[in-house]
Amino acid sequence: MLPYSRTTKPLARELRKNQTGAEELLWSQIRRKQILGVQFNRQRPIAGYIVDFYGVEAKLVIELDGSQHYEPDALAYDFERTKVLESLGLKVIRFECRRCFRS
Repeated sequence: MLPYSRTTKPLARELRKNQTGAEELLWSQIRRKQILGVQFNRQRPIAGYIVDFYGVEAKLVIELDGSQHYEPDALAYDFERTKVLESLGLKVIRFECRRCFRS
C-alpha cells in the first residue's frame, strides 16, 4: 500500500472540485477504465503529495504541468517529488500545459 497522508485529503477534494480545463479534458478520456481497463483516480494523495491522476494497476502517475511549474523553485520541487514517487515504484509522466486555466 502506498503512503497516505490524511492532511492532504481535504486539499485533494478541493482540487477535484476546481479542475483546470486540461484536467477536465484528460479526466473525460481516462475515467471509467477507458484506457486498457486501467482505473484512474484524480487528485490522489500519495506520500504527502497530491498527484493529478493515478492509474492503480499500472502504477502510473500523470501530471499536467501549468506555467507555474517552470519557475526555478517549482522545478526543484517537482524533481524531488518525482524522485519520491519513483522510489515507491511508480512511473511518473508529465505533460506540459502552459496555458492551463482554472474553471
